[in-house]
Order: sequence, then C-alpha cells, then structure tokens
Amino acid sequence: MASDLDLSFTLVALAPFFAAFLAPFIFRFLKEYSSWALAIVPAAIFFFLASFIPAIVEQKLISAGFIWIGAFGIELNFFLDGLSLTFGLLISGIGTFIVLYSGAYLKGHPHQGRFFAFILMFMGSMLGLVMADNLIALFTFWELTSITSFLLIGFDHSREASRRAAIQALVVTGGGGLSLLAGFALLNLVTGHWNMIDMFQFGPALRESDFYLPILLFVLGGAFAKSAQFPLHFWLPNAMEAPTPVSAYLHSATMVKAGVYLLARMAPILGGTTLWGTILPIVGGITLLWGATFALKQTDLKQMLAQTTVASLGLMVMLIGIYNEAAIIGVVLYLLAHAFYKGAMFMISGGIDHSAGTRDITMLGGLMRKMPVTFVATILAAAGMAGLPLTIAFLAKEEMYGALLHADWMTLLAQPQDLLAVIVILVGNALMMAVGLAILFKVFLGPEKPTAEHAHENSFSFWIGPATLGVLAVLGGVMTDFINHNVVTPVASPIIFSDVEAHLHLGFDLIIKPAFILSLLTWVLGVLIYLAIGRIRVNLAAMVEAANISFDKIFDWLMFGLVRLSDAVTRLLHHGRLEIYLTLVFIMFAAVFFGPLFLMQVEWQPLQIPNLHFYEWSTIVIAIAGLFAVVAAQTRLQAIVSLGIQGFAVAILFLLFGAPDLSFTQFMVETLSVVILALVMTRLHLDQADNRVRADKLRDGSVALLGGVGVTALMLLVLQGTLDMRLTDLFAATSVAIAHGHNIVNVILVDYRGLDTLGEISVVMTAGIAILALIRIRTGGRQVGIGAPKAAKRGGGK
Repeated sequence: MASDLDLSFTLVALAPFFAAFLAPFIFRFLKEYSSWALAIVPAAIFFFLASFIPAIVEQKLISAGFIWIGAFGIELNFFLDGLSLTFGLLISGIGTFIVLYSGAYLKGHPHQGRFFAFILMFMGSMLGLVMADNLIALFTFWELTSITSFLLIGFDHSREASRRAAIQALVVTGGGGLSLLAGFALLNLVTGHWNMIDMFQFGPALRESDFYLPILLFVLGGAFAKSAQFPLHFWLPNAMEAPTPVSAYLHSATMVKAGVYLLARMAPILGGTTLWGTILPIVGGITLLWGATFALKQTDLKQMLAQTTVASLGLMVMLIGIYNEAAIIGVVLYLLAHAFYKGAMFMISGGIDHSAGTRDITMLGGLMRKMPVTFVATILAAAGMAGLPLTIAFLAKEEMYGALLHADWMTLLAQPQDLLAVIVILVGNALMMAVGLAILFKVFLGPEKPTAEHAHENSFSFWIGPATLGVLAVLGGVMTDFINHNVVTPVASPIIFSDVEAHLHLGFDLIIKPAFILSLLTWVLGVLIYLAIGRIRVNLAAMVEAANISFDKIFDWLMFGLVRLSDAVTRLLHHGRLEIYLTLVFIMFAAVFFGPLFLMQVEWQPLQIPNLHFYEWSTIVIAIAGLFAVVAAQTRLQAIVSLGIQGFAVAILFLLFGAPDLSFTQFMVETLSVVILALVMTRLHLDQADNRVRADKLRDGSVALLGGVGVTALMLLVLQGTLDMRLTDLFAATSVAIAHGHNIVNVILVDYRGLDTLGEISVVMTAGIAILALIRIRTGGRQVGIGAPKAAKRGGGK
C-alpha cells in the first residue's frame, strides 16, 4: 500500500501534467489572470521540495515510489538527494517566474492557453527526469522533454523557421535518447538493477567490465545530444525560434541541463577513468570555445545568449570530466550562477524586444532611462556573467581555476594538459564576459538609437523574474556560509560519492589563492575583447561566409540524404506489385523452415507409414485429388473451389480423429472462404483464366513447392521428437477449475488465447471491410447484388 510520501512524490511529478490539461480551460475563463493562477502549481512544488532541505543537508536520502511493471521488476521510484533537490528547486522556482512572464509576453496571443499547457508539460517532464530513480522512468521523462520541447520550439508553427528548428531539435535529442536507452539496457545487463541507487555499489566493477566502453559511449551520446555538446551543438541556437519564455526556461534550468544532470548523476558509476577524464574535457573544452567565440559574431540578443549557453554547458561538462573535488564544487556553483544570470538575461532580452521592437544589438542603445528597472536587473545579471566579486559566479570561477592549480605555478607549467585546460577555461570565461558587457553597455549605456524613442518599462510580470534572479546571483556570492552548508556539501557529495567539505569564504589572498590572479586575467581579457567586439564580429562573419559550410548545412544534407534513401528503399520494397510481395513472403516463409533444418544437422529417421483405416486413406486421397485439381484448374474460380476440397478433407480428418469442434470450425472457415473469394472474383471479374507466362508459372510453382516441402519437413521433424505434454496437462487441469469450461478447445480459444482470437476476428472483420470497399470502388459506388436496380440508360453517355 502506498505511503503518504509515495503519494506526495507522485503528485509532485504529475501535478504539472494535470495543470497542463486544465490550462486551456483556465485561460478561457481567466484570460490575462490565468498566468497567476497557473503559477501557483510550480510555486507549490517549490515550497514542497524546499521542505526537504533540512533532511537533505543532513545527508539523508529520501525515496518513494511503487511497482510499475512488476513482471520486469520495473518500479516508478523517485528520490531526492542534494543534486536532484537543487535541480527540482531550480525547475519549479524559475518555472514560476516563467509562467508569470509568459502571461505578459504572450498577452493577446490566440493560442496562449495551449502555450501554458506545453510549458507545464515541459516542466513536469524535467521534474520527473531529475527525481526519477528507475532508469526506465528517467528515460521516459527524458523523451518527454524532447517531445514537449518540440511542441514549444515549433509553437509558432506558421513560420517555416520554427518548424525546421523544432524538427532539428527533435531529431538530434531523439537520436541521443535512443543512444541513452541502449546504455541503460547495458547497465541493467551488467548490474542486474534498474534503480540508480542500487547501481552505485557496482561502480568499481562496472568500470572494469568489458561493457564499460559501450555503456560510456552510449550514455555520453545521449548526454551530449541533450546538452548541445560539439558537434551536436547546432540545434540549440536554432531553438531560439521559440518564444522568449521558452528560451529563458530551456537555457536556464531545464532541458539543456538534463545532459549535465545525467553526467553528474552517472559520475559515481562511470567517472574517474582515463576515458572519462579524456573525452569529457576535450569535448567540453571545444564546445566552450566554439560557443563563446561564435557568440561574438551574433547581433541578435537571443542568439548571443544561446551561443554562450552552449559555451557554459561545455564548461560544466569539462569540469565534470576533470572530476576532482574542486572541479565538482565549481560545477555546482556554476550551475546555480548560470541558472540565475542566464534566466534573467533571456527574460531581459524578451522585455527589450517587447518594448523597443527589436533584439538587434546594433539597433539598440540608450535604454537606461527608458527601462530603469530592467537596467538594474541587467547590471546584476551581467555581473554574474562576468564572474565579478560578490557574485556566486565569482566563487565558481575561483573553484574552476583551483581545480587545476597545483602547489605552485611551476608545477602547473610542468603539466601541459592542466595548463591547456586552464587556458581554455580562462579564454572561454573572458569571451562570455565580453558578451555580457556588450549587452549591458551597447543596449543601455550606449548612445540612444531611434528604436529607444518608443521604449518603455514593461509591466511587473516582465521584470520580477529577472530582478529576483539577479539578486540571487549576487546574494549567493555573499552568503558563503549558507551556500557551503546548504548547497555545496549536499550537492557535491552525491557526485563525488563521498563527503565534501565546502570551504568558500569572502575575501581573497593573492599569495594563498593564485586562482584570483587568473580571475584578474579573465576580467582584463574580457574587457579587451569587448572593446574589439565590432572588429571581431566582422572578421568572424567574413570567415564563416568564406568557409561556406556549417553544421546546420551538414544536418540539412544528412536529412536530405536520409529522405532520398528512404524514398529509394520505399520504391524498392513497396513498388505496388502484389505478386512480388507474395513471392518474397513465401520465400522467407520457406527459409524460416529450412534454416533450422540445416543448422541443426538433423538425422532423419525412416518414415513410418501409419496404420490407417480405408476411410481415413480415402480422405487423404481426396485431399491429394484436390491438390491436383487446383494445379490443373483453368480459371481462378475453379482453383478456389478446388482449394476448398483440401480444406474439407482436412476437416474430415479432424472429425475422424476425435476433434469435432475443430472440424466444425474448419468446415465453417472453408465454406466462408470459398464463398467470399468466389463472390469477390466474380464481382471484380477476376474469375477468368490465369494468363501468366511460363516463366512466372515456373517461379510461382517453385516457391510453392519449396514452402510445401519446408512445412512437411518441419512437421516430420516434430513427429520424431518427444511430445511435450506440459501444456496439455495444464489445460486439462485448469480448464474446469479456472475457466469453468469442460470443452478444452473452446477454453483455449476463448480464455487462454482470448486476445489472439479477438485479433483473428478483428483481422477477418477488417478484411471484410476492405473487400466491400474494393467492390464499391470497382462498381463506382453503385449498388451491387441480387435485386439491385439496373442503371438507367442515358443518351450520349459511355
């Protein structure tokens, strides 16, 4: 029986889906106030999850669930530790602001109710993903995020760009999902468990297993596709075709961080190896530099932020790959910092677009006086993006550099791989800082542009989210004791799979903490890049144009090739020639029978002719005569009638050998088959002579002979073996006791094979409907049959 905690977790996981179902109806009645009503759901989830903070801080693991698919040992289990709770709080907390923001941003949109349904389903999918313990449940929610993001990205489905971006995201993340499913299946094969809690103890053995490499590659394939790692990063910037609330939610707390969550969750099982420490830092480092560099090329605010999101995801993947305590603390802090400043920045960009009418940074300027509240929120978000002191991002950056610094600078210089990693992180952070400075200074502090004439501060729902997130980005850097105790230790410990003692504090020491020197270099380089951003943008645009190739184009080529290949395969296999379909079917049918005979190297025993009565032999002779009659028939109608002879002969054999029910069924089937086929043949005028050429007759005869010999050989092989009576005994013992039927054949058909019988009936019914449709098509919809009125003659007609 489910406990209160089980029910509570289930309700938390399903509440957004219930709200999504009701969202269109709520919007119909409440209109512009519907966002406030719907925001109650994520807010309630946030406070429910927050009630577990004291227990999680004490390193307690909270789990609940129930049996889902008992036959396969699959349970719908949820659990909370520091990692899942942090993600859950981010998803529900930021989700509350996103719902409010959506109500203002999409005000007046005819499909706003549908949008609320999609965004809430997306929220529920992510909550289920981060709280799921069972791998099958996690995969189910994982795929739901792909489906709901497809609906959100393609929300404005009248635009081709939106449809293309939605399909692209679905193809990339859906393909990654298939890779992840293969990895999960292998994990279950090796460990024998579906629940992650049970798998953690198998970490050392799994890393030594022969299956470790394929498991790692499959899991990384799913994570890299979802979190837009190079070279699968291109779908994420294109996802900016979605409305801004989707972009803010997608890039701050939800889908793109699902891959990061998976890697952090799997680190105790798969991490700490040479492969892990090689693949993740390399892929993450390339992604970091690629995204941060191409962010400078963009002029659209959302595209600039999207590219920096790609870079940030690469940075987190890189740190998870380094996998030491300082690196993981850096991941935890940067996860929060990025969620705060990036969610704020995206909502700010949407507010600017809504107010000034454009997101093009070259057409914006001087908005400080027109949008003062938004300006303050931008200062806070940009400070977090630059990692300035007193922000949580500053603490994260210090930990990143500390993860790679050694006892002294000379030791670092002697470690080329660590030195390269430090340079990559430093340059990546500087590039992202330059983007933040560009948004702050070019848009708000630059010279006033014509677009600023009609700009104005937006409503409360527009700026409450960015302002709150901006404040949190700064407060997190000041309240170091709180962050140490309530965030770093409980979140980092499950990733490292050992107790982590956080050591964050305000202040810095140039001697004791050389990481601060690297931070200074980051800020100096960031300012220099910002000052040259115009020239860099022009040069990058020229380089891209000269290359005339992109991952976007490669994706289009691959999709075009896939469509062409599918078309060719379809034309090859579905050419519309029924005789070839049937020929292939019966050839494969014969191969299925002959294959086992050759593989098993059967030793045939002499054929024993049974001792039959004369009337039994007579029935067999009738069946053989029917066979010759079929072969010798001159018309199709004669062949159908002759085929019935064999069916009736088999029915008589059933009757003679003590199966009257089966015999009666066979009689009915044969009678109906002959009548229906004869009716169809005559009505469609297919009862004439078969005019196949000699080659076709030889081909069809050979296939028929092959199939017949194969069936006969297999039946003879079965007769040579020992008859297994277990099913017979089971039916005899249970037909009366369980099914309450004395006729075992009827019980088998109606009870033991009830669904199979239902399927057969459905097939017959479908075939009947198809036959009726064919007759009506052939007769042009006129009534056909005895007593049907004759068509009136019309002059001049055909």
